[in-house]
Amino acid sequence: MTTEELRINIEKALDEIRPFLQADGGDISLLSIEDDKLVRVQLEGACVSCSVNQMTLKSGVEMTIKKFAPQIEQVINVEA
Repeated sequence: MTTEELRINIEKALDEIRPFLQADGGDISLLSIEDDKLVRVQLEGACVSCSVNQMTLKSGVEMTIKKFAPQIEQVINVEA
């Protein structure tokens, strides 16, 4: 998978989970992909102050990204 294909797949994954985040007043942005293994995202809106945002990040976002791009090893939230 090329770097561009990887980016497209990760965006597809974020598009799949975005409606759930937006339903609660939040959102997510892709910041970077490093070494085709590490994804940096930024939780936005209500997700920033949500008490379960780390669970959402691991159980929701990371799991969905890995479904679309299995080579991704870790997803990290970069706080604003």
